[in-house]
Amino acid sequence: MSELERAVRRIDRAQQRHLVPGLIVGVAKKYGDDAAGTLVTNLAFSSFLTIFPLLLLVVTVLGLILTSYPSLRQELINSTFSQIPLIGHDLSSNLQALHRNSLIGLVVALVFLLWGSLGLAQNGIYTMEQIWNLPGIHRSNFLARLGRSAEFLAVLAVGFSASTVLSAIGTNSAGRSLVWDVTAVGGSLVLNCTEFIVAYRVLTPPVVKTRPLLPGAIVGGVGWTLLQTLGTYLVGRVLRNESAVYGTFAVVLGLIFWISLAVRLVVYTAELNVVLDRRLWPRSIVQPPLTDADRKVLAAQAIQNQRRPEQRVRVTFEDPDDQAASDRAGGEGTPSH
Repeated sequence: MSELERAVRRIDRAQQRHLVPGLIVGVAKKYGDDAAGTLVTNLAFSSFLTIFPLLLLVVTVLGLILTSYPSLRQELINSTFSQIPLIGHDLSSNLQALHRNSLIGLVVALVFLLWGSLGLAQNGIYTMEQIWNLPGIHRSNFLARLGRSAEFLAVLAVGFSASTVLSAIGTNSAGRSLVWDVTAVGGSLVLNCTEFIVAYRVLTPPVVKTRPLLPGAIVGGVGWTLLQTLGTYLVGRVLRNESAVYGTFAVVLGLIFWISLAVRLVVYTAELNVVLDRRLWPRSIVQPPLTDADRKVLAAQAIQNQRRPEQRVRVTFEDPDDQAASDRAGGEGTPSH
């Protein structure tokens, strides 16, 4: 055993003895076991296809119904784009030209929003099924997925509208007391946590109960609120003059970065739900030996390949010491659960 391996094993034993490090390693390992990086990429791409039609729809609708109230229209538009703090202002400037063809923009936005959001919902459902390692018999069929995708579209519309209104209230609170600012942030926190809970419930198959979804949803709501607050601070104090230097290139890259960050938050907090519900920690960094949590995860990954009710998947593990003794005796070893 090399010195490097000895050092890693000492770190491994230490993290297994403590709750917080063990939980962090457990979530990180589960993320890797599920190949969640690929899931994040698919969700980020679907989100990118959804967010532009959504913003286009908002700009077009506001342009149609608030033609006589340009100041109110601009205020609501600014509130909408402020939800993407790093590059929302630049996105708003680039979408102003759509007012010239409002009806055409509305039709295009509706079509592409429907297409993009349905794709986002389908990828979200698949992501939750993979994260929870659900066998095929517990996964939704096409019609069920379609219905839940429509529910997700409604959640997206209501949540986005509520966030826009709350953001507008927060914008109008400029110059008011600290209590008002704290109340606005608190309202945003409650709204974000609620959105996470409802989104997780819609995207996760019914075989998973609601209660296990709550811890990750709360952590996700808090994390998203912090990201929005930090992004607003960076725009106001640091990045206000940078966008003019990098132009559209910065807008596109900034949007991709922001979407990717948000999607990773969603996936990591969903993994946290599974780890807490199934107690998938402590995990070992170096194997062997495997911990009980390691065996649970490996078994779940095999069992999720069950596709038919009459199919049975059985998982066994072999103790390395038993295998070594069997090899010395010339036998095959005795598998153990």
